[in-house]
Amino acid sequence: MAIEIGRFEGEWGELLELIDVAFSAPWSDAQLEAERKVWEPDRSIVAIDEKQLVGHTAAFSHLMTVPGAQVPMAGVTMVGVRATHRRRGILRDLMRAQLNEIHEAGTEPLAGLTASEAVIYGRFGYGLASDHQEIVVPKPARELRPVAGIDDVRIRYVGVRETLAETAALRNKLATERVGMFEHNDRWQELVVSDNVMVDPSNASALRCVLAERDGELTGFAHYRTKRADKGFVEVRRVHAVDLASHAALWRYLLEPDLLSETRYEALPSDDPLLDLLVDQRAPSPITRDGLWLRFVDLAPALAARTYARDIDVVLEVTDGFLPWNAGKWHLAGGPAGATCESTTRPADLTVDVRDLASVYLGKPSFVRLGAAGLAQEHTAGALGAAAQAFSTSRLPWLDTGF
Repeated sequence: MAIEIGRFEGEWGELLELIDVAFSAPWSDAQLEAERKVWEPDRSIVAIDEKQLVGHTAAFSHLMTVPGAQVPMAGVTMVGVRATHRRRGILRDLMRAQLNEIHEAGTEPLAGLTASEAVIYGRFGYGLASDHQEIVVPKPARELRPVAGIDDVRIRYVGVRETLAETAALRNKLATERVGMFEHNDRWQELVVSDNVMVDPSNASALRCVLAERDGELTGFAHYRTKRADKGFVEVRRVHAVDLASHAALWRYLLEPDLLSETRYEALPSDDPLLDLLVDQRAPSPITRDGLWLRFVDLAPALAARTYARDIDVVLEVTDGFLPWNAGKWHLAGGPAGATCESTTRPADLTVDVRDLASVYLGKPSFVRLGAAGLAQEHTAGALGAAAQAFSTSRLPWLDTGF
């Protein structure tokens, strides 16, 4: 009997057993409840084999910042297939059904996800569009270089929910200024302050919050936990600030814990000032981790939605073996004020696969790097360099909230 792919019409509880088996590690009740609160039931797609759920994918409705704009993005999530049904094309069929559905709805030109394994999603046209740094800073290496105005910033401890409206508003404002971040609605604001994020909660504190203030105005905040076990450590969950002095003041606080030996953060932006401000720059031993994997659902509106650092007038020949409507030649013209992208019969200046084009969409890496790796072919002299400059961003893309 053929495996059926279709929209899920059941209840949250019916997914729990599949999620538990597919992810090979039980989720805690707190994790499951947090996921349920942001789950969008009408966006779940399942694979069914003789009435048994054997595969699943879902999507969140995100509004993501791209250069010069915010663009609707389908945040692909809870993707899993039972081990008993792998190597039968189920994941491919789920991905195709999901992307076809997004395309037909016509409102989200982009899809994005965070991947448990780096080799899974490239074959479906997803490219790695952002990364971040995992750091561990030992307490003896906490010293920062001088930062003007840092002592004018007051750090104040508050309850996480006490100022949630204010901290969420500040974070959302900053999200409009940082490529790769998405807006937190009320449900996501609740998710990021829930107590589900530490896998091993033993000996761990509840989520804590400190504010950075200057002259009575909120200029930043940090969420973190502390854990007393073995050496003990501070686990940073997020740091957001409107200026360097507030950013440095928050980090000075996080790096100076009493009775704890180090400070950890798994998602530091790859261009974060902290990496330059530490006197001992070797101390954090940063490890690059992948962030957002991005996919063009509808290429032309996605390319036209963002602005470009410099004027660009280029014909891109794009290959897409998974979504055929994206394949072909596209004339991209625009600059800092906006852009257009239309199908064309003109000769191509550059040839690139949709996966690699997605990887440079937010500004990292560059077309020149793709060319050096043989992943973009230049047919017009200088086209790679011109495209690299146009697609560049002043700050690296960063996904601050996994999904």
